Amino acid sequence: MYVKPKKELGQHFLKDLSIAQRIAELLTGHGDYKKVLEIGPGTGVMTQFLLKDTRFDTYVIEIDRESVDYLKQNVPALEGRILAADFLNIKPELLPTKQVSTERFAIIGNFPYNISSQILFKALDMRDRVPEVVGMFQREVAQRVASGPGNKDYGILSVLLQAWYTIKYEFTVDPDVFNPPPKVHSGVISLRRNDKTELGCDERKFTQVVKHGFGQRRKTLRNALKPLNPAETAQDSRFMDKRAEQLSVPEFIELTQLMGERAKE
Repeated sequence: MYVKPKKELGQHFLKDLSIAQRIAELLTGHGDYKKVLEIGPGTGVMTQFLLKDTRFDTYVIEIDRESVDYLKQNVPALEGRILAADFLNIKPELLPTKQVSTERFAIIGNFPYNISSQILFKALDMRDRVPEVVGMFQREVAQRVASGPGNKDYGILSVLLQAWYTIKYEFTVDPDVFNPPPKVHSGVISLRRNDKTELGCDERKFTQVVKHGFGQRRKTLRNALKPLNPAETAQDSRFMDKRAEQLSVPEFIELTQLMGERAKE
């Protein structure tokens, strides 16, 4: 049975087994999880290496019906572990199994470029259940997620994810190891949950500050954050004459704390 990569699903099937194995071996078990969920396994090139790792129970979620049929026919070890569903739309409590669960699990995959950022945001929403993520992205996205302050790639995704995860850019992947080859290079990154249980500031306000700050990244934060009506303590702070890309995650947290502090009578 041949599975044709579908452009509308952003499918680029990895065909280099050594790279598939290298990505699978990046899972460390950080956070003491036992289950792994592979998103978009396609024909199971990476899945075969995940199944060999006896530390974990591997599940897959696949939206492409043709790929699901292929996996059922050719990868018997996945019996009862295939979710024929859209990861972005499935209820979090149904992951990684079809039964309601609150267990922790890792996420891994050769992610479709067109939804890779959305996958990360969903993982972020489930951060208390997802201690580790390993994924292949368009290289520019991977670099953005892993970039630190002062870098032109540093942005909204960098700050929001790095608040909760330690992120490492692992390696770059050439286009010719895919079928069909994408027009750009890919990058593999790993995300491992840090020990934070809370940020020490209003998380909704934190997200607003980050998004507004980078929304007009050429402006200073004094101008970019005007719509949020910053308190005087924020206006007088050392942050307001800087641009968003100059602030570290802890500094964004500190700024968020100051945003709501009104001057005492």
